[in-house]
Amino acid sequence: MPLSIPFLLFLSLLSLLTPPSVSVISPSPSPPVSPSIACKSTLYPKLCRSILSAIRSPPSDPYTYGRFSVKQSLKQARKSTSLLEHFLAHGPTRHMEAGALSDCRQLSDLNLDFLATISAELSSTGPLTDEVVDRVRTLLSAIVTNQQTCFDGLEASRSSLLKGVLQAPFSNATELYSVSLGLVNHELGSRKRKGRSLEENRSGGFSPFADSGRERRNLIEGVGNKILVRDSVMVAKDGSGNFTSIGDAVAFAPNNTIAEQGYFVIFVGEGVYEEYVLVAKNKKNLMLIGDGINKTVITGNRSVNDNWTTYNSATFAVVGERFVAINITFKNTAGPEKHQAVAVRNNADLSTFYHCSFEGYQDTLYVHSLRQFYRECDIYGTVDFIFGNAASIFQNCNLFARKPMPGQKIAITAQGRTDPNQNTGISIHNCTVRATPDLAEDLSFSRSYLGRPWKEYSRTVYMQSFIDNLIDPVGWLEWNGTVGLSTLYYGEFENYGPGANTSGRVQWPGYSLMNSSQAMNFTVYNFTMGDTWLPSTIIPFSSGLL
Repeated sequence: MPLSIPFLLFLSLLSLLTPPSVSVISPSPSPPVSPSIACKSTLYPKLCRSILSAIRSPPSDPYTYGRFSVKQSLKQARKSTSLLEHFLAHGPTRHMEAGALSDCRQLSDLNLDFLATISAELSSTGPLTDEVVDRVRTLLSAIVTNQQTCFDGLEASRSSLLKGVLQAPFSNATELYSVSLGLVNHELGSRKRKGRSLEENRSGGFSPFADSGRERRNLIEGVGNKILVRDSVMVAKDGSGNFTSIGDAVAFAPNNTIAEQGYFVIFVGEGVYEEYVLVAKNKKNLMLIGDGINKTVITGNRSVNDNWTTYNSATFAVVGERFVAINITFKNTAGPEKHQAVAVRNNADLSTFYHCSFEGYQDTLYVHSLRQFYRECDIYGTVDFIFGNAASIFQNCNLFARKPMPGQKIAITAQGRTDPNQNTGISIHNCTVRATPDLAEDLSFSRSYLGRPWKEYSRTVYMQSFIDNLIDPVGWLEWNGTVGLSTLYYGEFENYGPGANTSGRVQWPGYSLMNSSQAMNFTVYNFTMGDTWLPSTIIPFSSGLL
């Protein structure tokens, strides 16, 4: 299909930059390590030693323990999948429980895929590059997150299965996945990247603002000069495109493409699309380009109060890796009284949202898992409106707290890291934190906080961002008493504005005023290795600190 489309976005040429050098980790011979020493890196050392007792003598290959534990995890994942298939086939009577089991089945399928990939990577005879190391750690972190999401969903549905036949196998799986994560992390060691200057910024070619129709028609023909495009289609409400619904266009996209084949681009014309869209795991390298914030709108109203799981309440959900969205508004209009109601759920690795808007109240944006990047986006909400357990970076974004229900406290983030070995967290860099006009008129209506610890090892940082006067001087909010306050990691670095004064901040053991070296750990370059995959999207980004 030709690339000429009746509407487009401004494009400009990518700057030609020297690619970073690639360092490798070679499995060089090392002294044998006993299981007891290796297992100290895990949350469950007793289980770990029991698993590794099947290995007769301490190996000299540094990846033996990790490979062995991954194989055991793969066996457990297959058992879990079979169990879930059995209970789904027997038809749970309650909608909420059926939804939770269905979520678990989807997440278990992803775990099977991830474990197979990890096993193949660790069995490779060649050296492991930085990118492979980061992918293995990311996938193992996501496996732990997927299992926790399944458990949380069944618990919220009050499923009797969780306290019955599923309790033992699910507990076993949770602990086993954590052991694999700890062992592999220990064996891979700390990554020390080498390459270009971290002060260097990259700028992509998209201008998010529509120009005149004539100029847009001329410039869209040059899109193939800026990014690799496999094919493109158009969605238009008036029937002038290839499709009238986004879901149909996504279904039409090819399956399981690789990055070298280019993006399948879906242009979405102006209009309000009342549909629930899933970009499934086999829909990879898909780029969705709208006509602008508040022009192209995808909207729904599912909520937990209406018996949807939080995971499946999303108006728009994306799983397929290397997804890109540009110039689109995503909404969940359930309202504050319906509680958890997700606008976007993202569990797509290497995914990017640029110049998009996310509108909801509680749980607006579910940054579920894997590596994600958000640039020049607007996120609106009340309670925990950016939440999840991805390695997610928000850069040059606007975070808008809305007026909640009476008595509710506002928490911008609720990060869900459950294991200290996970490479996950929320990094908010060069963003703006403000109140919407309705809340700004009366800031005494509700107290607002930078975040609260959804899980025990919650990790969130704010860096070089403007924080307005809506934020309470203590900055952060407890979730449940003292739970997680010594194991979380909350950091602030070079923020400014009336709400950025740290003199009255919480005195929790896990709270930190970061120095530049600590802050560098949460940049695009270090936290998600975004400099290796963002250039192909032509989305602008800053690699390091400003």
